Amino acid sequence: MAAVALWRRLDTPGHDAARLVQTEAGWALRGTAVFLHNSAPACLNYTLELDSGWATVMARIKGFLGETPVDQTIRRDRDGWLLNDQRVEGLTHLVDLDLGFTPATNLQHLRRVGMKVGEEAEIPVAWLNAGANMLVELQQIYERRDGRTYWYRAPGVGYEALLEMAENGFVELYPGLWQMETR
Repeated sequence: MAAVALWRRLDTPGHDAARLVQTEAGWALRGTAVFLHNSAPACLNYTLELDSGWATVMARIKGFLGETPVDQTIRRDRDGWLLNDQRVEGLTHLVDLDLGFTPATNLQHLRRVGMKVGEEAEIPVAWLNAGANMLVELQQIYERRDGRTYWYRAPGVGYEALLEMAENGFVELYPGLWQMETR
């Protein structure tokens, strides 16, 4: 099984392409986001390894933000999260990683939780934003409205919107931020 997606960024020039494939251990999500970051070109290649239950095992982000190189490794073990081999305190209870520069990383926690229509779930994540050298907890609340839409809230960053999902499980429309290219 493989799922692919291409998005156009709506808040700044940019695109992102991702591919999800099944592996012996679970899943691999790979992609590249190219966009303007603080008025400079950015290119971030990302790889996430997920276990068979969709929980994050590790991630690798390589590329650049303007003239600044990016090379980050994130791992989750039984004691919590490590960013570039440094333990991150206070995030042990989190099982999902969300990369703030791509819409691709909503897929795994929605698949892991498997919400039914009408259900609401708080799904806090370890969040890494472009240019950040730290993981922080991002509170996320999803309410599944129907087979293709979720009302989404991230109070810590002041964002809420109705997310539209594609049949392959990726976000199709992230209002104001990302739109899947379909042709």
